[in-house]
Amino acid sequence: MRKGVGLGAFDRRNLTSAQYASHGDTLRSEHLTSLTTQLSVFQSLLHQFSLTHAKDIRSNPSFRAEFARMCNAIGVDPLAGSNIRKDGVAGTAGGSFWAQMLGGSVNDFYFELAVRVVEVCRSSRGVNGGLIGVSECRIKIAKGRGVGGEMEVSDDDILRAVRSLKPLGSGFAIVKIGQKQMIRSVPKELNTDQSKVLEAIQVLGYVTASMLQVNLDWDHARSQTVIDDLLADSLVWVDLQVREPEYWSPQFMQDGVA
Repeated sequence: MRKGVGLGAFDRRNLTSAQYASHGDTLRSEHLTSLTTQLSVFQSLLHQFSLTHAKDIRSNPSFRAEFARMCNAIGVDPLAGSNIRKDGVAGTAGGSFWAQMLGGSVNDFYFELAVRVVEVCRSSRGVNGGLIGVSECRIKIAKGRGVGGEMEVSDDDILRAVRSLKPLGSGFAIVKIGQKQMIRSVPKELNTDQSKVLEAIQVLGYVTASMLQVNLDWDHARSQTVIDDLLADSLVWVDLQVREPEYWSPQFMQDGVA
C-alpha cells in the first residue's frame, strides 16, 4: 500500500523553492552588476571617442551621421534631456547627461543648427506657407552665414535638428509628401486630401480642379474646397492667365528652378 505524502515532503519542497529563488536573485544581481560595469566602460570609451573626434563630428556630415547612427543603435540620444543635469535635477547648469558625456560637441551642434532651421523656416513662411523641403532648407543654410562658421550640413543633420525641437512644443515637424520630406513650421496639420493634392503637384507640376476630379474621382466641390484651403494657407499659388486656373506649389516650383 502506497504511503501518503508527509509533512517532511512539503518542507523539502518549500526549501527547494526558496533555494531556487535565492539562486535566481543571485544571478540577477550578478548580471546587473556586469551590465553596469560594461555600461560604465562603454560610457568612458564613447566620451573619449567624442572628445578625440569632436572636430570631425562638427565638420564632416558623413562622419557625424555615422556617429549619430551608432549612438541610436545602442539607445544613446545625445539630444535627450538638455535640461536635466547628471544628478537628475532639472536646470540648465551642467547641461544634459549625454552632453557632459559627449563633451557637449554633438549636443551644441544640433541645437545651433536647430536655431538656423527655425530662422530659415520663419523667413520663408510668407512664400511657402510654412512647408519647406529638407534639402531646400539645407541649401539655404549653406548659403547663409553658416552654423558655427563654415560648416557643411546634410539632410540627416536637418532632420535631427528638427526633431530636437519637439520637446519645446514648437510646432515644427517632419512630414512626408510623396517621396519628399518636408519641414512643417506651422502647427496646422495637413489632412489627407491636402496631402494628396500636394503629392499630385509634386508629380505633375501643378493641378487644376478638373484634374483632381478626373484623377482622384472627386466631385467639383471637394476639389475646389481643398484647393481653396491650400491657397488660403499660401501652400499653393494660382496662375489665372490660363483657361482654367492652375495651382502650383512654390516649394516644387523652386525645386524645378534649382
